[in-house]
Amino acid sequence: MDFGRILTAMVTPFDEHGQIDLDKTDQLIEHLLDNGSDGLVAGGTTGESPTLTKQEKITLFRHIVKTVNNRVPVIAGTGSNDTAASIALTKEVETLGVDGIMLVAPYYNKPNPEGLYQHFAAIARETTLPVMLYNIPGRSVVKMDADTIIRLSEMENIVSVKEASGDLDQVSKIIEHTADDFSVYSGEDSISLPMMSVGADGVVSVASHIAGNEMQDMVHAYQLGETVRAASIHRKLVPIMNGLFAQPSPAPVKTALNMKGIDVGNVRLPLVSLTDSEKDTLKNLLKNIGI
Repeated sequence: MDFGRILTAMVTPFDEHGQIDLDKTDQLIEHLLDNGSDGLVAGGTTGESPTLTKQEKITLFRHIVKTVNNRVPVIAGTGSNDTAASIALTKEVETLGVDGIMLVAPYYNKPNPEGLYQHFAAIARETTLPVMLYNIPGRSVVKMDADTIIRLSEMENIVSVKEASGDLDQVSKIIEHTADDFSVYSGEDSISLPMMSVGADGVVSVASHIAGNEMQDMVHAYQLGETVRAASIHRKLVPIMNGLFAQPSPAPVKTALNMKGIDVGNVRLPLVSLTDSEKDTLKNLLKNIGI
């Protein structure tokens, strides 16, 4: 499954009452597809998945698939720390026409490597959809080691991993010991180019909400062998990439989108809006890179 190079981890637009706003979702999708996104990942951390109900996720995924209308791949976040619940949601989502699912490492439970393997394998066996694993120890506490990911890659429909461990040695080992058609994506914008330098396929990005075209330019330059230009673009983007995580995500990126006139509403509790001072800092970062 070719998901593309720049996949956007979509925010979930809310109305003034904190409910999913499907009209705003349509506007966001068109903005992303017009500005560098090769694919969309919905219902992940950036989509505030911990606060979305099962029915909200199904409604959101169904609507995104309809609006996208096969223009780019749509990957639905169906993972959780409850294996049975993840299987049940995945089975329902499979009927909606998504192109793949993303399964986050189980958070809070702290399973050992065998528990991680059995969790992902159990879900993968219950679906025909392509599976992207999601390794994010900063949020899930537990880190999937390279050997577990390599072992899981041997399952036919586990085709990809979003690696947000920040461990380039681990990334190198995964790439070296998995099949050529197993894709590895950076889960952190600021190391997307370094990860590509050791063989990663692209990035599941937050910054692409507002700098998707610039990120495409960086990737294209790298693919052409123009490494100096690619590195220059990367260095220019790093401050805003980091700035979008200066406060708990996705509050900064939602604020940045609203500043750009792409209304996506606020975040849900327990996240809170940026302060005026934080908004000013973010606005200056955007100005500094010409956005």
